[in-house]
Amino acid sequence: MDEQTKHLLDWSQWGRQWIEHLRKSKPLGRELERHLHKFEETFTQIGRKASLLDANKNSEELPALLFKAEEVQKQFHHFLRLAQLQEEELPEETTTASEAQPAQSVPSIQEPEPIPEVIPDAIIAIPTPIAYPSTREPVRVARPVGVGRHTLPPLPYAYNALEPYIDEATMHIHHDKLHQKYVDDLNTAERKLAEARNSGNFDLIRHWERELAFNGAGHYLHTIFWPSMSPNGGGEPSGELAEAINRYFGSYAAFQKQFSQAAEKVEGPGWAILVWSPRAQHLEILTAEKHQNLSQWDVVPLLVLDVWEHAYFLLYQNQRDKYIEGWWNIVYWPYVLERYTQARKLRWEPH
Repeated sequence: MDEQTKHLLDWSQWGRQWIEHLRKSKPLGRELERHLHKFEETFTQIGRKASLLDANKNSEELPALLFKAEEVQKQFHHFLRLAQLQEEELPEETTTASEAQPAQSVPSIQEPEPIPEVIPDAIIAIPTPIAYPSTREPVRVARPVGVGRHTLPPLPYAYNALEPYIDEATMHIHHDKLHQKYVDDLNTAERKLAEARNSGNFDLIRHWERELAFNGAGHYLHTIFWPSMSPNGGGEPSGELAEAINRYFGSYAAFQKQFSQAAEKVEGPGWAILVWSPRAQHLEILTAEKHQNLSQWDVVPLLVLDVWEHAYFLLYQNQRDKYIEGWWNIVYWPYVLERYTQARKLRWEPH
């Protein structure tokens, strides 16, 4: 299959995953749902047309589909911003997600247009499904997450996009089942602690604080983990991040070896984590057992590697070292650089 056609198929799945995520994460009014349905139809239609393309006979249709995909992606980003603006204008809810009333209107949104029959006279860029919309056109930051209102972020690529290094079945289980469970249990812990504050009964405080730490850490680490990988990943970092790695670890090769060894030697389930320390003002490699044990406070995670067996067992069985070796081929360094650029702005008094 032509590489551009494969990108279109991935992009189509990316759009449908985003729509599924929106439907699961919040109540939708009729107007919002109508627009989402239009976008869903367009994502599906473009993906179906791309799957029918013949590399030789239908090559002339590809630029038109690529152009249409770029236009739809711009419209979809606009839709996300307006939908979020509408949510921010609503009063803070005191009910649970299931009790919340759906909004009944949404600002004017440009709906997807029919696929053009004429190929435009322009250089067409391949739409990229490997990044959240905020990396192309920022979506406004929403108000703080309410008690028990965390949601599962959608994958920024298709489930099979990381093959042959991470298989599709593992991605479905890991993201849809296991990460969702961390989100659900984190929300439960937050609600139970809110109930304890309201009632003054803290008999189960130890249990719910443990649940809060375990599931909160699991949710946040996975939220960093997904976008730190990409089918266009691999290679070495560049810019200020590369300079920082060379300055502290001596070389990229030395950093990579230490990170790989740290990941391989985690006892049981856990993580290897590259962090920025605002206090020491340098990078460091840490490990965590489970999600929250044996790590440090006062640091900012930049790159994380999940070495729980569920992350690799279907493809690698007990060969964690092989999983780690393959993982380096999908590390998405631009995302890590973005986190480093923001984190290094934190500079506290060294002690």
